[in-house]
Amino acid sequence: MNLDARPRTLKISNGIPPLPTFSLEEMNRRLTLLRGHMQETGIDAVLFTSMHNINYYADFIYCAFGRNYGCVITNDQLTTISANIDGGQPGRQTFGHNNVVYTDWHQDNFFYAAAQLLAKARVVAIEFDHVTLQNKNKLEAALPGVNFVDIGEATMLMRMRKSQEELDLIREGARICDVGGHALVAAIREGAHEYQVARAATQAMVDAIADSFPHTELMDTWTWFQSGINTDGAHNPLTTRQIENGDILSLNCFSMISGYYQALERTLFLDHCDDEHLRLWQINCEVHRRGLDLIGPGMRCSAIANELNEIYREHDLLQYRTFGYGHSFGTLSHYYGREAGLELREDIDTILAPGMVVSIEPMIMLPESQAGSGGYREHDILIVTEDGAENITRFPFGPETNIV
Repeated sequence: MNLDARPRTLKISNGIPPLPTFSLEEMNRRLTLLRGHMQETGIDAVLFTSMHNINYYADFIYCAFGRNYGCVITNDQLTTISANIDGGQPGRQTFGHNNVVYTDWHQDNFFYAAAQLLAKARVVAIEFDHVTLQNKNKLEAALPGVNFVDIGEATMLMRMRKSQEELDLIREGARICDVGGHALVAAIREGAHEYQVARAATQAMVDAIADSFPHTELMDTWTWFQSGINTDGAHNPLTTRQIENGDILSLNCFSMISGYYQALERTLFLDHCDDEHLRLWQINCEVHRRGLDLIGPGMRCSAIANELNEIYREHDLLQYRTFGYGHSFGTLSHYYGREAGLELREDIDTILAPGMVVSIEPMIMLPESQAGSGGYREHDILIVTEDGAENITRFPFGPETNIV
């Protein structure tokens, strides 16, 4: 076949779709809110390209592998755009199963597919925080005369308040993190490698997800288990370091269910904890307990951060605090998504409201040159309610239980 005659887009219908993550009513609720915003702001169509928004509106998590993916939403249609390498899976997974596949047989076929779906639109919303400059230039070339506006911040605000179905999933995900935490502790021993301990936790979580959500894809659940100097960063990768008695340890279990992130993080010590490590650990637990007490409707993120700062300041430890005190949850992971408007930081003035889900996770890090060196971090997940907050993390924290 002549290369020019090969199709630029395809429709692939292959197999029976799996059960969706959420109900028809829940998915339509999300689309109704989005379309209401479109009508209020004069947007004709939306082109999502981020993993988190495509997952939120289409129930589809893509594997980019250097390719572009999208989801076009108009007033009456939702269509995902996927690469031919993925066959019929995107179509099976997409809410409504309306999917266009672009081929590799011509350059920039993704933008060709997007242009076909957006041909009637004059105002198109894209995610300014995700679309690269190169891709924005290609969109403008494929859709001359179209006015591109931002949709990233507006959709973040929509995602920040969770529905009952989302809360049910997040509760179960938090329980599964606790399962991983117990498996991790059971695997700790002197001489074990970090990756060996982490592997036990990840396997336990994957098994638990398969039991609770037999219809979901099993992807992206992971564990970071850090020891000694490797605890100095919250997102430090696994290594082959062997654990020694007296080590400060950091447990980090992350269950991923249909793109929804849940986390459990704890400070541990193996065998014993010296006096200075114990003092610092207890201070961090004091901050953690106060943070748990502060979460509730009407509380301002910045006010929570400022109050917790005072506890560290009283102990001359504020300079060792490494990041904000917590963040939102939902469709996100370590490589996509972030609801930056709902973080417990001094520069965020969002007011907590029922249906929001946040963590409390204070962390301090003392360098190797000082007594008590290492990173200390505790992490619980809380659902903001009408009159307070529900802590859905059950794994204990503190020296009373976590000297292994």
